[in-house]
Amino acid sequence: MKKMKSVEIMVAITVVLALLSILSTTPCGAKDITELRFGYQPSTHQIAYMTAMDMGLWEEDLKKFGIAKITEHEFPSGPSEMIAMKAGELDVAYVGTAPPITAIDKGLGAKIVAAVQINGSALVLLQGHDVERYTSPDDLKGLKIATFPPGSIQDTILKNWLKNHGLNPDLDLEIVSMGPGEAVTAINAGAVNGVFLPAPYPTIIEQKGTGKIVAYSGEMWPDHACCCLLVSDELINDHPELVEQIVRTHINATEYNKENLEKAAEIFTKKVQGSDIEIVKKSLENWDGAWISDPHLEINSTLEYVKEDYEMGYIDKLLTEKDLFDTSFYDKIMEGPAPTPEVTPTLTPPAPPPVSTPVITATPTATPTSTPTPTPAATPTPPMPGFTAAFAIAMAIAVACVILRRRV
Repeated sequence: MKKMKSVEIMVAITVVLALLSILSTTPCGAKDITELRFGYQPSTHQIAYMTAMDMGLWEEDLKKFGIAKITEHEFPSGPSEMIAMKAGELDVAYVGTAPPITAIDKGLGAKIVAAVQINGSALVLLQGHDVERYTSPDDLKGLKIATFPPGSIQDTILKNWLKNHGLNPDLDLEIVSMGPGEAVTAINAGAVNGVFLPAPYPTIIEQKGTGKIVAYSGEMWPDHACCCLLVSDELINDHPELVEQIVRTHINATEYNKENLEKAAEIFTKKVQGSDIEIVKKSLENWDGAWISDPHLEINSTLEYVKEDYEMGYIDKLLTEKDLFDTSFYDKIMEGPAPTPEVTPTLTPPAPPPVSTPVITATPTATPTSTPTPTPAATPTPPMPGFTAAFAIAMAIAVACVILRRRV
Protein backbone atom coordinates (compact mmCIF):
# COMPACT_ATOMS: atom_id res chain seq x y z
CA MET A 1 0.00 0.00 0.00
CA LYS A 2 2.78 2.39 0.94
CA LYS A 3 4.55 1.49 -2.27
CA MET A 4 1.44 2.37 -4.32
CA LYS A 5 1.06 5.70 -2.48
CA SER A 6 4.72 6.54 -3.17
CA VAL A 7 4.24 5.77 -6.85
CA GLU A 8 1.17 8.02 -7.02
CA ILE A 9 3.04 10.84 -5.28
CA MET A 10 5.85 10.54 -7.79
CA VAL A 11 3.33 10.60 -10.65
CA ALA A 12 1.73 13.77 -9.25
CA ILE A 13 5.10 15.48 -8.85
CA THR A 14 6.05 14.46 -12.40
CA VAL A 15 2.82 15.96 -13.78
CA VAL A 16 3.50 19.26 -12.00
CA LEU A 17 7.12 19.41 -13.17
CA ALA A 18 6.15 18.53 -16.75
CA LEU A 19 3.58 21.34 -16.89
CA LEU A 20 6.03 23.81 -15.40
CA SER A 21 8.60 22.77 -18.01
CA ILE A 22 6.12 23.34 -20.82
CA LEU A 23 5.22 26.75 -19.44
CA SER A 24 8.88 27.78 -19.23
CA THR A 25 9.41 27.09 -22.95
CA THR A 26 6.38 29.01 -24.23
CA PRO A 27 5.81 32.77 -24.55
CA CYS A 28 2.86 32.66 -22.17
CA GLY A 29 4.91 34.49 -19.57
CA ALA A 30 5.55 37.45 -21.87
CA LYS A 31 4.95 40.84 -20.32
CA ASP A 32 1.75 42.53 -21.43
CA ILE A 33 2.28 45.86 -23.20
CA THR A 34 -0.19 48.67 -23.71
CA GLU A 35 2.04 51.21 -25.47
CA LEU A 36 3.99 50.91 -28.72
CA ARG A 37 6.80 53.37 -29.46
CA PHE A 38 7.61 54.20 -33.09
CA GLY A 39 10.61 56.03 -34.54
CA TYR A 40 10.60 57.68 -37.98
CA GLN A 41 12.26 60.41 -40.05
CA PRO A 42 10.69 63.39 -41.89
CA SER A 43 11.28 61.99 -45.37
CA THR A 44 8.91 60.95 -48.17
CA HIS A 45 10.72 57.59 -47.99
CA GLN A 46 8.68 56.80 -44.87
CA ILE A 47 5.19 58.02 -45.76
CA ALA A 48 3.80 54.52 -45.06
CA TYR A 49 4.28 55.15 -41.34
CA MET A 50 2.68 58.60 -41.62
CA THR A 51 -0.29 57.26 -43.60
CA ALA A 52 -0.99 54.51 -41.07
CA MET A 53 -0.84 57.13 -38.31
CA ASP A 54 -2.93 59.74 -40.14
CA MET A 55 -5.65 57.24 -41.04
CA GLY A 56 -5.75 55.73 -37.55
CA LEU A 57 -4.60 52.33 -38.79
CA TRP A 58 -2.01 51.78 -36.08
CA GLU A 59 -4.52 52.50 -33.35
CA GLU A 60 -7.34 50.49 -34.92
CA ASP A 61 -5.29 47.47 -36.02
CA LEU A 62 -3.26 47.08 -32.83
CA LYS A 63 -5.89 47.69 -30.14
CA LYS A 64 -6.99 44.03 -30.19
CA PHE A 65 -3.51 43.20 -28.87
CA GLY A 66 -3.98 45.49 -25.90
CA ILE A 67 -2.17 48.48 -27.43
CA ALA A 68 -3.92 51.54 -26.05
CA LYS A 69 -1.31 54.17 -26.89
CA ILE A 70 0.94 54.86 -29.90
CA THR A 71 3.92 57.09 -29.12
CA GLU A 72 6.04 58.48 -31.96
CA HIS A 73 9.50 60.01 -32.02
CA GLU A 74 10.95 61.92 -34.98
CA PHE A 75 14.68 61.74 -35.76
CA PRO A 76 16.80 63.69 -38.26
CA SER A 77 18.62 60.55 -39.45
CA GLY A 78 19.03 56.82 -38.84
CA PRO A 79 22.12 56.78 -36.57
CA SER A 80 20.45 58.90 -33.87
CA GLU A 81 17.31 56.80 -34.20
CA MET A 82 19.34 53.65 -33.55
CA ILE A 83 20.93 55.20 -30.46
CA ALA A 84 17.42 55.68 -29.07
CA MET A 85 16.37 52.15 -29.95
CA LYS A 86 19.49 50.66 -28.37
CA ALA A 87 18.66 52.67 -25.22
CA GLY A 88 15.28 50.91 -25.10
CA GLU A 89 13.27 53.97 -26.12
CA LEU A 90 11.75 52.48 -29.31
CA ASP A 91 9.95 49.25 -30.17
CA VAL A 92 9.58 49.83 -33.92
CA ALA A 93 11.64 51.99 -36.28
CA TYR A 94 11.22 53.21 -39.82
CA VAL A 95 14.89 53.61 -40.74
CA GLY A 96 17.43 52.97 -43.49
CA THR A 97 18.82 49.44 -43.64
CA ALA A 98 22.37 50.70 -43.02
CA PRO A 99 22.03 52.21 -39.49
CA PRO A 100 20.76 48.93 -37.96
CA ILE A 101 23.94 47.22 -39.17
CA THR A 102 26.12 49.30 -36.87
CA ALA A 103 23.60 49.16 -34.02
CA ILE A 104 23.14 45.37 -34.19
CA ASP A 105 26.91 44.93 -34.39
CA LYS A 106 27.14 46.91 -31.12
CA GLY A 107 24.47 44.85 -29.35
CA LEU A 108 21.02 46.06 -30.44
CA GLY A 109 18.49 43.22 -30.47
CA ALA A 110 16.29 43.90 -33.50
CA LYS A 111 15.43 42.56 -36.96
CA ILE A 112 14.29 43.98 -40.29
CA VAL A 113 10.82 42.49 -40.88
CA ALA A 114 9.71 44.40 -43.98
CA ALA A 115 11.04 46.67 -46.69
CA VAL A 116 9.90 50.28 -46.97
CA GLN A 117 11.58 51.83 -49.99
CA ILE A 118 14.52 51.73 -52.44
CA ASN A 119 16.69 54.48 -54.02
CA GLY A 120 15.30 58.00 -53.48
CA SER A 121 18.28 60.26 -52.62
CA ALA A 122 20.16 62.77 -54.78
CA LEU A 123 23.35 64.81 -54.93
CA VAL A 124 22.67 68.53 -55.26
CA LEU A 125 25.40 71.06 -56.03
CA LEU A 126 25.37 74.78 -55.32
CA GLN A 127 24.02 76.76 -58.25
CA GLY A 128 26.72 78.60 -60.21
CA HIS A 129 30.37 77.55 -60.49
CA ASP A 130 29.99 74.16 -58.77
CA VAL A 131 27.15 73.09 -61.06
CA GLU A 132 28.67 74.54 -64.20
CA ARG A 133 31.97 72.69 -63.78
CA TYR A 134 30.41 69.33 -62.86
CA THR A 135 30.73 66.57 -65.49
CA SER A 136 31.79 63.60 -63.34
CA PRO A 137 32.48 62.62 -59.69
CA ASP A 138 36.09 63.72 -60.20
CA ASP A 139 34.83 67.31 -60.25
CA LEU A 140 33.88 66.98 -56.58
CA LYS A 141 37.53 67.16 -55.51
CA GLY A 142 38.09 69.90 -52.99
CA LEU A 143 34.38 70.47 -52.38
CA LYS A 144 32.48 70.38 -49.10
CA ILE A 145 29.47 68.04 -49.20
CA ALA A 146 26.89 67.66 -46.42
CA THR A 147 25.07 64.37 -45.86
CA PHE A 148 23.74 62.17 -43.06
CA PRO A 149 26.14 60.87 -40.37
CA PRO A 150 28.50 57.87 -40.75
CA GLY A 151 26.62 54.59 -40.87
CA SER A 152 23.59 56.09 -42.63
CA ILE A 153 22.36 55.02 -46.06
CA GLN A 154 23.45 58.32 -47.61
CA ASP A 155 26.92 58.18 -46.06
CA THR A 156 27.41 54.58 -47.26
CA ILE A 157 26.11 55.19 -50.81
CA LEU A 158 28.08 58.41 -51.30
CA LYS A 159 31.41 57.04 -50.06
CA ASN A 160 31.05 53.80 -52.04
CA TRP A 161 30.29 55.79 -55.21
CA LEU A 162 33.28 58.06 -54.70
CA LYS A 163 35.63 55.10 -54.15
CA ASN A 164 34.28 53.37 -57.26
CA HIS A 165 35.33 56.47 -59.21
CA GLY A 166 38.84 56.53 -57.79
CA LEU A 167 38.29 59.18 -55.11
CA ASN A 168 39.27 59.00 -51.46
CA PRO A 169 36.25 60.21 -49.43
CA ASP A 170 38.53 61.23 -46.55
CA LEU A 171 41.19 63.10 -48.54
CA ASP A 172 39.82 64.31 -51.87
CA LEU A 173 36.85 66.24 -50.49
CA GLU A 174 35.25 67.18 -47.19
CA ILE A 175 32.14 65.26 -46.14
CA VAL A 176 30.30 66.79 -43.18
CA SER A 177 27.49 65.22 -41.14
CA MET A 178 24.18 67.09 -40.99
CA GLY A 179 20.48 66.43 -40.61
CA PRO A 180 18.18 67.36 -43.50
CA GLY A 181 17.06 70.75 -42.21
CA GLU A 182 20.59 71.78 -41.31
CA ALA A 183 21.93 70.66 -44.69
CA VAL A 184 19.25 72.54 -46.62
CA THR A 185 20.02 75.67 -44.61
CA ALA A 186 23.76 75.21 -45.23
CA ILE A 187 23.51 74.99 -49.03
CA ASN A 188 20.98 77.84 -49.19
CA ALA A 189 23.50 79.96 -47.28
CA GLY A 190 26.41 78.83 -49.46
CA ALA A 191 28.14 77.26 -46.47
CA VAL A 192 28.62 73.96 -48.37
CA ASN A 193 29.16 73.19 -52.04
CA GLY A 194 26.61 70.44 -52.13
CA VAL A 195 24.38 68.02 -50.25
CA PHE A 196 23.41 64.37 -50.64
CA LEU A 197 19.94 63.94 -49.12
CA PRO A 198 16.77 61.84 -49.36
CA ALA A 199 13.60 63.14 -51.01
CA PRO A 200 11.98 65.61 -50.82
CA TYR A 201 14.96 67.80 -49.84
CA PRO A 202 16.79 67.81 -53.22
CA THR A 203 13.62 69.13 -54.89
CA ILE A 204 13.12 71.68 -52.12
CA ILE A 205 16.62 73.04 -52.80
CA GLU A 206 16.04 73.13 -56.56
CA GLN A 207 12.75 74.98 -56.15
CA LYS A 208 14.53 77.53 -53.96
CA GLY A 209 16.92 78.09 -56.85
CA THR A 210 20.10 77.60 -54.83
CA GLY A 211 21.11 74.18 -56.13
CA LYS A 212 20.68 71.60 -58.86
CA ILE A 213 20.48 67.81 -58.85
CA VAL A 214 23.49 66.30 -60.65
CA ALA A 215 23.18 62.60 -59.66
CA TYR A 216 20.57 60.28 -58.21
CA SER A 217 21.33 57.50 -55.71
CA GLY A 218 19.86 54.96 -58.14
CA GLU A 219 22.63 55.88 -60.57
CA MET A 220 25.26 55.55 -57.86
CA TRP A 221 24.00 52.14 -56.70
CA PRO A 222 21.15 50.75 -58.84
CA ASP A 223 18.06 49.61 -56.94
CA HIS A 224 19.79 49.91 -53.59
CA ALA A 225 17.97 49.18 -50.35
CA CYS A 226 17.00 52.27 -48.43
CA CYS A 227 14.38 52.36 -45.68
CA CYS A 228 13.09 49.35 -43.78
CA LEU A 229 10.78 48.37 -40.92
CA LEU A 230 12.84 47.36 -37.88
CA VAL A 231 11.30 45.66 -34.82
CA SER A 232 12.89 44.83 -31.47
CA ASP A 233 13.75 41.19 -30.72
CA GLU A 234 11.74 41.46 -27.52
CA LEU A 235 8.60 42.29 -29.49
CA ILE A 236 9.32 39.51 -32.03
CA ASN A 237 9.89 36.87 -29.35
CA ASP A 238 7.18 37.84 -26.88
CA HIS A 239 4.44 39.22 -29.16
CA PRO A 240 4.73 37.60 -32.62
CA GLU A 241 1.03 38.10 -33.44
CA LEU A 242 1.44 41.80 -32.78
CA VAL A 243 4.50 41.99 -35.04
CA GLU A 244 2.61 40.20 -37.81
CA GLN A 245 -0.11 42.84 -37.60
CA ILE A 246 2.46 45.65 -37.66
CA VAL A 247 3.83 44.22 -40.92
CA ARG A 248 0.31 43.75 -42.32
CA THR A 249 -0.64 47.34 -41.52
CA HIS A 250 2.59 48.59 -43.09
CA ILE A 251 1.89 46.65 -46.31
CA ASN A 252 -1.62 48.06 -46.56
CA ALA A 253 -0.42 51.64 -45.94
CA THR A 254 2.29 51.18 -48.60
CA GLU A 255 -0.21 49.96 -51.19
CA TYR A 256 -2.56 52.83 -50.36
CA ASN A 257 0.20 55.36 -50.97
CA LYS A 258 1.17 53.80 -54.30
CA GLU A 259 -2.42 54.08 -55.48
CA ASN A 260 -3.05 57.55 -53.99
CA LEU A 261 0.03 59.65 -54.69
CA GLU A 262 -1.61 63.04 -54.10
CA LYS A 263 -3.14 61.90 -50.82
CA ALA A 264 0.27 60.58 -49.73
CA ALA A 265 1.75 64.01 -50.47
CA GLU A 266 -0.99 65.68 -48.43
CA ILE A 267 -0.33 63.38 -45.47
CA PHE A 268 3.39 64.17 -45.60
CA THR A 269 2.67 67.91 -45.75
CA LYS A 270 0.45 67.70 -42.68
CA LYS A 271 3.05 65.69 -40.80
CA VAL A 272 6.19 67.68 -41.65
CA GLN A 273 5.85 71.32 -40.68
CA GLY A 274 6.93 73.87 -43.26
CA SER A 275 6.61 71.52 -46.25
CA ASP A 276 4.83 72.71 -49.38
CA ILE A 277 2.30 70.39 -51.00
CA GLU A 278 3.25 71.30 -54.57
CA ILE A 279 6.96 70.76 -53.95
CA VAL A 280 6.28 67.43 -52.23
CA LYS A 281 4.16 66.29 -55.18
CA LYS A 282 6.85 67.40 -57.62
CA SER A 283 9.44 65.50 -55.61
CA LEU A 284 7.35 62.30 -55.74
CA GLU A 285 6.94 62.72 -59.50
CA ASN A 286 10.66 63.25 -60.09
CA TRP A 287 12.43 61.02 -57.57
CA ASP A 288 14.04 57.72 -58.56
CA GLY A 289 12.66 55.85 -55.54
CA ALA A 290 9.87 53.35 -55.07
CA TRP A 291 7.85 52.21 -52.05
CA ILE A 292 8.01 48.46 -51.47
CA SER A 293 7.28 46.04 -48.64
CA ASP A 294 9.00 42.75 -49.55
CA PRO A 295 12.09 42.41 -47.30
CA HIS A 296 13.65 39.87 -49.69
CA LEU A 297 14.29 42.74 -52.11
CA GLU A 298 16.55 44.51 -49.63
CA ILE A 299 18.69 41.61 -48.47
CA ASN A 300 21.43 41.62 -51.15
CA SER A 301 22.32 45.30 -51.07
CA THR A 302 22.02 45.41 -47.26
CA LEU A 303 24.64 42.65 -47.06
CA GLU A 304 26.78 44.75 -49.43
CA TYR A 305 26.41 47.62 -46.95
CA VAL A 306 27.75 45.24 -44.30
CA LYS A 307 30.93 44.76 -46.35
CA GLU A 308 31.29 48.52 -46.86
CA ASP A 309 30.79 49.25 -43.17
CA TYR A 310 33.30 46.56 -42.22
CA GLU A 311 35.91 47.98 -44.61
CA MET A 312 35.32 51.50 -43.26
CA GLY A 313 35.71 50.27 -39.69
CA TYR A 314 32.13 51.03 -38.64
CA ILE A 315 31.54 47.42 -37.48
CA ASP A 316 33.72 44.70 -35.96
CA LYS A 317 32.30 41.64 -37.74
CA LEU A 318 30.57 40.68 -40.98
CA LEU A 319 26.91 40.32 -40.06
CA THR A 320 24.76 37.78 -41.91
CA GLU A 321 21.23 37.78 -43.27
CA LYS A 322 20.16 35.86 -40.15
CA ASP A 323 21.66 38.58 -37.94
CA LEU A 324 19.71 41.33 -39.69
CA PHE A 325 16.47 39.96 -41.16
CA ASP A 326 13.38 38.04 -40.08
CA THR A 327 11.20 37.61 -43.18
CA SER A 328 8.86 35.06 -41.59
CA PHE A 329 6.10 37.59 -40.82
CA TYR A 330 6.00 38.92 -44.37
CA ASP A 331 6.17 35.40 -45.80
CA LYS A 332 3.26 34.25 -43.64
CA ILE A 333 1.14 37.21 -44.69
CA MET A 334 1.87 36.51 -48.33
CA GLU A 335 0.67 32.92 -47.76
CA GLY A 336 3.66 30.67 -47.98
CA PRO A 337 7.07 30.08 -46.45
CA ALA A 338 8.76 30.97 -49.74
CA PRO A 339 6.53 33.39 -51.68
CA THR A 340 7.29 34.56 -55.17
CA PRO A 341 9.24 37.73 -54.42
CA GLU A 342 7.86 41.07 -55.44
CA VAL A 343 9.61 42.03 -58.65
CA THR A 344 12.30 44.61 -58.07
CA PRO A 345 11.03 47.81 -59.70
CA THR A 346 13.02 48.79 -62.76
CA LEU A 347 13.57 52.48 -62.18
CA THR A 348 14.76 55.00 -64.72
CA PRO A 349 16.42 57.82 -62.78
CA PRO A 350 15.31 61.28 -63.83
CA ALA A 351 18.01 62.66 -66.09
CA PRO A 352 19.94 65.65 -64.71
CA PRO A 353 19.74 68.61 -67.08
CA PRO A 354 22.66 69.90 -69.16
CA VAL A 355 24.84 72.12 -67.00
CA SER A 356 23.78 75.20 -68.94
CA THR A 357 20.08 74.62 -68.31
CA PRO A 358 18.79 76.18 -65.09
CA VAL A 359 15.73 73.96 -64.69
CA ILE A 360 15.80 70.18 -64.37
CA THR A 361 13.83 68.12 -66.86
CA ALA A 362 12.88 64.87 -65.23
CA THR A 363 12.11 61.65 -67.03
CA PRO A 364 9.15 60.10 -65.22
CA THR A 365 10.11 57.09 -63.17
CA ALA A 366 8.88 53.70 -64.22
CA THR A 367 5.91 52.47 -62.26
CA PRO A 368 7.07 49.64 -60.02
CA THR A 369 5.24 46.35 -59.98
CA SER A 370 2.76 46.47 -57.12
CA THR A 371 2.63 43.92 -54.38
CA PRO A 372 -0.93 42.58 -54.07
CA THR A 373 -2.60 44.03 -51.02
CA PRO A 374 -3.11 41.09 -48.69
CA THR A 375 -6.60 40.45 -47.40
CA PRO A 376 -6.33 40.90 -43.65
CA ALA A 377 -6.87 37.56 -42.00
CA ALA A 378 -8.60 37.18 -38.68
CA THR A 379 -5.95 37.38 -36.00
CA PRO A 380 -6.49 35.17 -32.95
CA THR A 381 -7.02 36.98 -29.69
CA PRO A 382 -3.65 37.18 -27.96
CA PRO A 383 -3.32 34.94 -24.90
CA MET A 384 -3.45 36.30 -21.37
CA PRO A 385 0.00 35.30 -20.14
CA GLY A 386 -0.47 35.61 -16.39
CA PHE A 387 -3.84 33.87 -16.37
CA THR A 388 -2.66 30.99 -18.58
CA ALA A 389 0.34 30.23 -16.38
CA ALA A 390 -1.61 30.45 -13.12
CA PHE A 391 -4.42 28.27 -14.45
CA ALA A 392 -2.03 25.56 -15.66
CA ILE A 393 -0.14 25.45 -12.36
CA ALA A 394 -3.39 25.37 -10.36
CA MET A 395 -4.70 22.48 -12.43
CA ALA A 396 -1.48 20.53 -11.94
CA ILE A 397 -1.60 21.02 -8.17
CA ALA A 398 -5.30 20.07 -8.11
CA VAL A 399 -4.57 16.81 -9.93
CA ALA A 400 -1.83 15.97 -7.43
CA CYS A 401 -4.08 16.73 -4.46
CA VAL A 402 -6.94 14.58 -5.79
CA ILE A 403 -4.61 11.61 -6.27
CA LEU A 404 -3.17 11.94 -2.78
CA ARG A 405 -6.53 12.39 -1.07
CA ARG A 406 -7.94 9.27 -2.72
CA ARG A 407 -5.15 7.21 -1.18
CA VAL A 408 -5.41 8.60 2.37
